[in-house]
Amino acid sequence: MRILMLNNEFPPLGGGTGSVNQALLQRLAHVADLEIDLFTAALGRTPEREQFSERIRLYKVPVDNHDIHHSSNRELLTYAALALPAALARHRVLPYDFCFAWSAVPAGSVALALRRLCGLPYLVRVSGPDIPGFEERYARLYPILTPIIRSVWRNATLVVAKCDGEAAMIRRVDPSIAPVLAPNGVDVRAFRMAAPRNNGPLRIICVARLIERKGQRHLLAALRRLRDAGVTATVEFVGTGDAAQAYRAEADRLGIADQVTFAGYVPRERIADHYAAADVFVLPSYNEGMSVATLEAMAAGLPLVVTRTGGTAELVQEGENGLTFAWGDVETLAQHLAYLAANREVVRQMGAASRRRAERMSWDAVAARYLEIFDRMLNRDVHGTACVVESLQDHKARRDEHDHNCGDRAGGRPDQTATGGVSAGL
Repeated sequence: MRILMLNNEFPPLGGGTGSVNQALLQRLAHVADLEIDLFTAALGRTPEREQFSERIRLYKVPVDNHDIHHSSNRELLTYAALALPAALARHRVLPYDFCFAWSAVPAGSVALALRRLCGLPYLVRVSGPDIPGFEERYARLYPILTPIIRSVWRNATLVVAKCDGEAAMIRRVDPSIAPVLAPNGVDVRAFRMAAPRNNGPLRIICVARLIERKGQRHLLAALRRLRDAGVTATVEFVGTGDAAQAYRAEADRLGIADQVTFAGYVPRERIADHYAAADVFVLPSYNEGMSVATLEAMAAGLPLVVTRTGGTAELVQEGENGLTFAWGDVETLAQHLAYLAANREVVRQMGAASRRRAERMSWDAVAARYLEIFDRMLNRDVHGTACVVESLQDHKARRDEHDHNCGDRAGGRPDQTATGGVSAGL
């Protein structure tokens, strides 16, 4: 099986989508009959080629990104303009079975062009900001992008969502789309359990881009309320973004700057240390797909205090491994944090529950789910959409047995109406 992957971000460039792409490739590298070429962006002005593993290659087109954490509109267009001819040339030399686009824009637009130029089928994995209305800062662009996004979705063989909430948002934009589900995962081995203290300030961590959608200003307001109520707490913001300067000014204005740390960008190899130094993870987002940072916090054994939105809320069993609140509800957020500050045994119990849930969401399980999706792209019968807890070895053995008995089936487009039953395992 030969797969063309398209993603404008890949570590060290970009955020969660690139990190998920990297983690999935690390698992797929062990699948003997799978060959992948990923076309992504280079940081500089020179094309690059990297051998990721024996059967996985990275082709980096010279986008010349100025900020490793954020791509400008110009850089997104440059990626699409360069990736299309490069991928097409490679396909003509050694054809791919299908294309995997990691977003509708810009990767999906390239995949759509390839389908029209040479008939290459594709699947598209939805990235949250792809969904019209998801990201307020793109409000002016959505009227222009929405027809493009709908066209990318409708011409895809499969559309992949990370959670039930994201699938519902997709259907609200286009009721004709029935996404299949494939959640994000986490490597629990990379994180050690945090050690909550019996006393002292409640140590809060928020790992996210500093942008309005992530809602950090509400956490600052809640911290001020805690201070007024005599509850001692500190907040560490890990991440960068357009709102960083405004949030620093807001902390000063609220008189809580001495309780807030802006850590900025933290390399992935050091992020586990920051989770381990915290008691509670907070993410007050307006919208989320399935936050990688939330999964990491669970693996680190932290209680979650998050907004009831998208895949993030689906990761919380209320009162078991965390607490939820509505977007902008500063009062409830402050009450949740005050409760945890006063009940450190609850913090420990919720943290242990988070870790147990994270252990069921390994990258091996996610990779097995994607192998099922890849089989559907080839119109193979994968015996239904099983829960993602099977191992890669089990999946490979089952697939080999099926191929031996039935052979590869040529045929038309797989049915796009079935959804993968994975959300029950989250």
